[in-house]
Amino acid sequence: MKPYDVLKQQQYYRFISSGFMHANLPHLFFNMFTLYFFGNNLELILKYYNLGGSTAYLALYFCALIASDIPSFLKYRNSPHYASLGASGAVSAIVFATIVFNPWSSIYLYDAIKISAMLYAVLFVVYSVYMGKRGQDNINHDAHLWGALFGLGFVLILILILEPILFQNILESLKHPSLFGRD
Repeated sequence: MKPYDVLKQQQYYRFISSGFMHANLPHLFFNMFTLYFFGNNLELILKYYNLGGSTAYLALYFCALIASDIPSFLKYRNSPHYASLGASGAVSAIVFATIVFNPWSSIYLYDAIKISAMLYAVLFVVYSVYMGKRGQDNINHDAHLWGALFGLGFVLILILILEPILFQNILESLKHPSLFGRD
């Protein structure tokens, strides 16, 4: 994603194509590993609750690719040397959309530290905001943050339109917090 080129040369395809490029194999692996576990779960949930199934899943993913890059585009559109890549914004959207349906499920950080999905979400937002303001590690933390928030908003709007009764289940589950999650 090169916001300057999008602006000056109308290369709008970069909003999508940047999500298919990664800096290296570990970057690609981490995104696809996360997508595999959360994506499969979310697609099944969207189908089970009649929220559009695979169509809604693909719409969420591709719209999140675009939406997660918009803040960076606006911030760096006049910076010819700025570039970012990866699917992390869309993957963050998938993760946060999944968390909506089971906020107290367990997530294992580094395959060792067990925390609840809700605690993970809060820590992720705080970390993304902090690192985005520092801007010293060549990672587009703004895309992570905005992708996550987009995923949250997308699935809540989907529920509101297609199955508003699900809000009762979600609110009920929020009443029973668990710091370390439930398996």
